[in-house]
Amino acid sequence: MSRKKMFIVSHAPFWHNGSNIQERCYGMIWAAMPAVALGIVQYGLPAVGVVCLAIATAILAEYLMNRATKRTVTIADGNAALLGLLFAMLIPATTPWWVVVVGTLLTVVIGLHVFGGLGANPFHPVAVSMMMLTVSWPAFMDFDAALVNYELSFKAVFPLTLAKNLGTAAVADFSTLDLLLGRQIGGIGSTFGLGLIAGGIYLIAKRYIRWEICLSFLASLFLTALAFHLTDPVRFAGPMFHLLTGYTLIGAFFLLPESASSPVNPVPMLIYGAAAGVLTMLIRNIGSYHDGVLLAVLLVNLVNPLLDKIRPKALGRMA
Repeated sequence: MSRKKMFIVSHAPFWHNGSNIQERCYGMIWAAMPAVALGIVQYGLPAVGVVCLAIATAILAEYLMNRATKRTVTIADGNAALLGLLFAMLIPATTPWWVVVVGTLLTVVIGLHVFGGLGANPFHPVAVSMMMLTVSWPAFMDFDAALVNYELSFKAVFPLTLAKNLGTAAVADFSTLDLLLGRQIGGIGSTFGLGLIAGGIYLIAKRYIRWEICLSFLASLFLTALAFHLTDPVRFAGPMFHLLTGYTLIGAFFLLPESASSPVNPVPMLIYGAAAGVLTMLIRNIGSYHDGVLLAVLLVNLVNPLLDKIRPKALGRMA
């Protein structure tokens, strides 16, 4: 009797933990809900309209691109809805409907599908879209003007203010508690510090994102801001102000760790996050842009392939 056994070997991966794209995307959407909810409480129906329009446009654009490129329709995996939500979180509640539609189309079509679709994009699609809008129509990305337009028609729940230059100490008349509770003007879902931190902890606990990128970015930004502040306390705001204002927290937990545009090995992840933190502070304090996070995200996305070449040595030795 033959004792031979037949082994069938397939290509990698040989083991799967059961996670999938759909689970990750919907998990990130749930993690963003506290920050979005506070934005809706603050701005009411205008915020609801922007969020719904952005998500609906993203899903429709994804469907049309799938059909145009003759690929499987992927709107059920939640990635398009996530991109639409993230885009809505970054813009003012008073953004005109046509800017919302154009920005969402730029996110899905230019930022994602032009590069080949999910997993092939070298840059975060939302960061690409937001920078294109910032360069093309800066007036619509001006949060001070957005607050004026909002107060002309609606009454905010909290007193909301924002200084134009995040690098100036004169704007640091906020208490840390106010910043954590979202009592600042900004994007619909980018101001609620506690909500974004809670969402980030959830994403790290569920292993949807890697802690190395988030913590290295926040630590690097904190230390760089502290160095600037110690150099000139009058001119440069303190590190806590920079951590809790602008797009810092949403960048740390929702933009920088995006799978396709970030490194996969631990050491490159730490370098990637740290570089983004330094770049953000350089742009804020001595650059032309008030925030700096989106441009920093795109710049480190650009060098990501080089960072991923830093790999641990293979076991064994050459004969």
